[in-house]
Amino acid sequence: MISRDPAPQGSGVTVPFRTVLVSMLVLWATYFALTTLRSLVMDFGLQFEMAWRRLLVTAVGVGLTMVLWLLLRLFDSRPLWTKIAAAIAFAMPVALAIGQVNQWTFEDIQQAQEKAYAEKYNLNLRRDESGNLLVDVPVRRFSPSGGNTETLDDEVVESESVIIAPAETYADFWRKLLDVALGRYFLLLAWASTYFALLAGYQARAAERREQQFRSAAKAAELRSLRYQVNPHFLFNTLNSLSALVMTGKADRAERMIQTISRFYRHSLANEPTADVALRDEFDLQKLYLDIEAVRFPKRLVCVFDLPADLEEARVPGMILQPLVENSVKYAISAVARTVTVTLAAREEFDRLVITVSDNGPGVPQGAHHGFGIGLANVRDRLEARFGPDIGFTSAPVPGGYRTEIRIPLTRSATRHD
Repeated sequence: MISRDPAPQGSGVTVPFRTVLVSMLVLWATYFALTTLRSLVMDFGLQFEMAWRRLLVTAVGVGLTMVLWLLLRLFDSRPLWTKIAAAIAFAMPVALAIGQVNQWTFEDIQQAQEKAYAEKYNLNLRRDESGNLLVDVPVRRFSPSGGNTETLDDEVVESESVIIAPAETYADFWRKLLDVALGRYFLLLAWASTYFALLAGYQARAAERREQQFRSAAKAAELRSLRYQVNPHFLFNTLNSLSALVMTGKADRAERMIQTISRFYRHSLANEPTADVALRDEFDLQKLYLDIEAVRFPKRLVCVFDLPADLEEARVPGMILQPLVENSVKYAISAVARTVTVTLAAREEFDRLVITVSDNGPGVPQGAHHGFGIGLANVRDRLEARFGPDIGFTSAPVPGGYRTEIRIPLTRSATRHD
């Protein structure tokens, strides 16, 4: 039977959530590692305080990237240009949100860095009420001594506050936010590109599976059709034989033939039409068929079966030998009044299964076209449909009779290899 895809036809292919999550974690873990390395190289100080804040921003980044994915997956079945446009549009607000979180998270770290810097270089840094960053610097002043201008002035050292960083304006805030957001924006676009690549891979594999299912369905239909051609042909021949026995008053032989026919069909219909069977079962089936014909030709039919024990489980298409044996009966036994031996043999040659059906009849009877009707063509077509071009099939007269040989890959497993 052909298995059906559990997903309805036309349903969209999506990337599994686990794969999406792993891609996000890898991206943001890389970001965390690179920014931490940069902080160490630049010696920004306060490494621990910055690290846990950076980790918090990374976690928020994963969460907001998940939001971006929920938006992008709405476009999974759209053309590529639509996906790219959606990524460009949706990534910017997400990047701004990450940038804002980054600003809030690191807002107090700037004051801590200013304090650490002042302590390190023994400076007096502070901010005034307007937010300007001030530093006190010493200023030398000179005052006259005792009012006598002819004497040297006394040196007086005073401190003066100097603005080294003006207070942040509204425009400065947005410039800093955009600077941070643009870095995250390209990071999100890189992830979106990765997501689209993953999606394309899953869609390609799904399309390949569907194509394989269609090929398998077509192949099974072809095999089933070829197999069903065998049954009417065989039934027509056996009914003609049965009719001849009844008309000639051979009721006991006709009854035995009916019972054998019943066993034959019970055996042949037990398997699915496109399934392979064990070579032992195929030989047994042909024994039943020849038992049926032996009712018609009790003194003219001799059967020989040569099946090595190690080939009994070799797999062959069901009823593949039926047309070949029928030809031997029709064109060899029926055509002469003497005893004819029909031989079925199997052997292994270089990892290939070789099966021969031969008889010592008259060969090709005069007036019979080569191929003997649909029989040989049916066998060849079934073998090619099942194994492709990797088969050997010859059927021709030989000295003292007629011989058909089949060469197919040797498999003993019950699993089909379509």
